[in-house]
Amino acid sequence: MSESPSSASTTREIVGRYGIWSVELRSEDPARRGEIAEAAAELEQLGYGAVWLGGSSAARHAVPLLEGTSRLAVGTSIQSIWQYDAEASAAGFAEVEAAHPGRFVLGLGVSHAKLADQYRRPYSALVAYLDALDAAGVPAGRRVLAALGPKTLKLAGDRAAGAIPYLVTPEHTAEAREILGEGALLAPEFKVVPETDPARARALAREHLAMYLALPNYTNSFLRLGFTEDDLAAGGSDRLIDALYAWGGEDRIRDSITAFHAAGADHVAIQVVNGASRDALPRETWRRLAGVLI
Repeated sequence: MSESPSSASTTREIVGRYGIWSVELRSEDPARRGEIAEAAAELEQLGYGAVWLGGSSAARHAVPLLEGTSRLAVGTSIQSIWQYDAEASAAGFAEVEAAHPGRFVLGLGVSHAKLADQYRRPYSALVAYLDALDAAGVPAGRRVLAALGPKTLKLAGDRAAGAIPYLVTPEHTAEAREILGEGALLAPEFKVVPETDPARARALAREHLAMYLALPNYTNSFLRLGFTEDDLAAGGSDRLIDALYAWGGEDRIRDSITAFHAAGADHVAIQVVNGASRDALPRETWRRLAGVLI
């Protein structure tokens, strides 16, 4: 089903302005392969340029989506460098690239000390990983880094196509663009709660945010952005929640998303947070968002 993009295509052009970030579309269950391919085909038809697979995904998780579509880009967001060694990543990339040329983007990150026993000297480990990918022939222009801090953002501009920051604000995007420069891809993830009631929307957001507030990579990022320890307490202040999650009516959600483009993003990867089970695809919300944005 694949059609190869022209050799002049860049990762920025491939992913477009809007994408979907989803854990639900990453599944090891063969029985869900058809459902995932069908959903991916609809996302392509709706005009989304890319799907970013949540969790520590690998190239193989992209295959059902790529097989069910002809243009959609699929990326990992992110693949942990501790879970998959560079040689395995390179082999997976080569296999998917051969079958679906130009449409898979390898998103890499260092994960978190609480989630990876091997977590040591993460920046140096990431540099070594990129060196190994270079040696194995994985093009720098087809990989992106889950960068939050200035040092890793600089690395994303120097050694990859750009950055896919997670759990950030437009203010972070503006700072990231300054560090990356104009040429690199900047594709932040942003969360949407399809709920107009403030109490319900913030409750869903706090439930979702809880695990991230236990991870220093994120809390340190929030503090760098000007939030305080008080903002991080008790599940997150309204100020923090409203900065990290878009909720409300269609106009408010659209404005929250387009603020990232105004701050310098090329692409926004939208994650729907609705309190549903991991296997439930929020396809109606994806449709409504496409109608508002695309």
